[in-house]
This record gives sequence, structure tokens and C-alpha cells, in this order.
Amino acid sequence: MTTLFALPGSFSPADALALFWLFFSWFAIGWFIEHPPKNHPSVSILMKEYRRDWMRQFVTRSPRIFDANILTTLREGTAFFASACLIAIGGGLALIGKTDQLAGVARQFDIDHVPALMWEIKIVVVLFFVANALLRFIWSHRLFGYCAILMGAVPNDVTDPTAIPRALKAAEINITAAKSFNSGLRCVYFSLGALGWLAGPLWLAIATTAVLAMNIRREFGSGSRRAILHGPG
Repeated sequence: MTTLFALPGSFSPADALALFWLFFSWFAIGWFIEHPPKNHPSVSILMKEYRRDWMRQFVTRSPRIFDANILTTLREGTAFFASACLIAIGGGLALIGKTDQLAGVARQFDIDHVPALMWEIKIVVVLFFVANALLRFIWSHRLFGYCAILMGAVPNDVTDPTAIPRALKAAEINITAAKSFNSGLRCVYFSLGALGWLAGPLWLAIATTAVLAMNIRREFGSGSRRAILHGPG
């Protein structure tokens, strides 16, 4: 029974550390983006209030075709990434069945001999992130659909007592959908980082650090964040 779950002999402590760094970074940056310091909010947190403002403006806007177009664009984005993840999963599963060819390519680059099982484990880690992203994009797409229905239920009469409450409900669903979409994007980023493991644990650690730094910069130090927070100039 113990041999069934035994790791291949080529799985070194360096591999374990790099793999731990990958999953820790993925979890930590997701938590930090959603729970940033109060004096330095992330782009995701800043956008939450703009989404609520969007729904407040939506109540008084006539016609509402502009809002419908925005929501359609958001849903198309989630559908595109979900389709891309499905294709990537199919490619990854096909690659698992051809690890011998992958090992041959690795030998051409003077990469040490790695058992076929180890190649499969490395590919499965990538597929874990891609599959996670797929599930999050699908859920985000469905939530944007819920948001569309809630928006359709908002009365055209701005004096109707249910108008603002229903619009704010739509805003919260919109925020949840965006949170799931952003989480899916992070999974895509870290799946690309996980590809570094194909070249060895050092490259996995380097790729993970690069992806982590990119996420931190985009959420906390990008020009788009400054524009959202302070405006032009």
C-alpha cells in the first residue's frame, strides 16, 4: 500500500521546497489581494465600490442598453478563458500519454534524466491550476448571468422602493463574479509558473517568484491602480 503512493526517486527536497513555494505563493497572494492593508487597497478592492456605483447609476440611466453591453462583455471574457482552459486541459492530458517524447526533448537540452512518472506529476500540477481556473471561470460566467437577471428585475421607476435594493443586490453578485474571475486569472498565471518545474526545481522557484511579483505589482503598484485611485496626472 505504501508503494502505491511512493514518490519517484528523482523527487528531491529541492522539488518539495519549490512545490511548497508555488502553492504557498498562490494561496498567499489570493488572500492578500482580498485582505489588503486599509491604507493601501488592491485594484480588486478599489473596483468593488465602482461596481456598486455602476449599479446606482444604472437605476437612473435610460435606456439601459449601455449597461447590458458592459455585462455582455464581461460574460464573453469569462467564456473565452473557460474555453481556453478546456483546450489546455485537453492538451495536458494528451501530453501525459506522451511523456517519453517529452523526456527526449529534455535530453536535447541536457536536462538530467527524469522518470516518466515524474514528468506526469509535473504536468498534473499544471493541470491542477488550469482545472481550478476553469471551474472559477464557469462560476463567474454563471454569476454574471445572475447579475443580468437581477438587473432586469430593477424597476424603471427610480422612485420605486425596490429599485435601489435590487440594484445593490446585483452589485454584490457582480462583485462576487469578478472575484471568481480574478481568482481564475491568478490560477492561469500560476499554471504558467508551474511549467517552470519541467526544467527543474530552481526554475519552478524562479517562475513562481516572477508570477508572484507580477501579481503584486499589478494589484498594488501599477499605473492602472494609480489612475483608479487618483485619476490622471
